[in-house]
Amino acid sequence: MNSGRGTLQALIVSAIAIVASAQNPAPRDAETLISSSDCLSCHASDSQVAGPSWKAIAKRYANQPGSVAKLAVKVRKGGSGTWGDVAMTPHSDLTDGQSRRMVEWILSSQESKGLPSQPPSKLYSYKRKSGPAVQLDFPLFVAGKPSQVTKDVFRGYELFNSYCYRCHGTDATGSQLGPDLRHSLASGMTQQQFLAVAMAGRKEKGMPAWAGFLSKQEVIQTYQYTKGRSLDLVPVGRPPSETQ
Repeated sequence: MNSGRGTLQALIVSAIAIVASAQNPAPRDAETLISSSDCLSCHASDSQVAGPSWKAIAKRYANQPGSVAKLAVKVRKGGSGTWGDVAMTPHSDLTDGQSRRMVEWILSSQESKGLPSQPPSKLYSYKRKSGPAVQLDFPLFVAGKPSQVTKDVFRGYELFNSYCYRCHGTDATGSQLGPDLRHSLASGMTQQQFLAVAMAGRKEKGMPAWAGFLSKQEVIQTYQYTKGRSLDLVPVGRPPSETQ
């Protein structure tokens, strides 16, 4: 008798859990929606890319009535002006429920937990053919093999000469269609600025937005290759690499 009662109670608890799960989708559902969309091309947890970080969004909209509904509409319809002139692309394929779950996860998870501080970047020193040595926060060459670029830098070379060369010249040598990125980087353009421009594009100059086509990592790899070219550390042409 007690066994039958225990089985019945277990079934009731299980049914309640199923109903609750259907009514309140797990945070993992929201994370899956975010990772399967192009959100991570323009946003990061605690640093700005083309758009604001999740942490900054959560801080701005903390305890604001109606913020979830407002931001859910922004996710679906896109827009600009709140965080600057960079336009957010629309995501009309998302339902209202999906966009709300994504926004709820961003606001609740980021404002309720402290994000770990980032450890200082390791610096890599390289001697140039002329001028003082330079320090970078990423490796250009394989350790112990100064003539071979890393896998990331070589991938950046492939990406640049597949997509960027049409406007910025083969091997980042510049062209009449777009600025010479070697000069831009030598003049102080940071990785963050490079990411923001690449992901959002510059509509007024005919530059497309690469968000949703190239990943954040791929744009960083392109930046690393171009940075090496701007310092005349990476030669013109197909550079020897650890992938060969």
